[in-house]
Amino acid sequence: MVDKTHLSIRMDSKLHDKFRYVAGAEGRTMSGQIIYLIQKCVRDYEKANGPIPEDELK
Repeated sequence: MVDKTHLSIRMDSKLHDKFRYVAGAEGRTMSGQIIYLIQKCVRDYEKANGPIPEDELK
């Protein structure tokens, strides 16, 4: 089982609606789109800087 945690963000309603549109256009839910973007951010960081050390997490 994967350990999961919760993230709550606030945004204005216009950005929310536009984000929902983009997520739908890319075939994802809003949560799925957020996870996709976070994973892409981490991949890009590690590509530029090397792997993030496990012992530095948490």
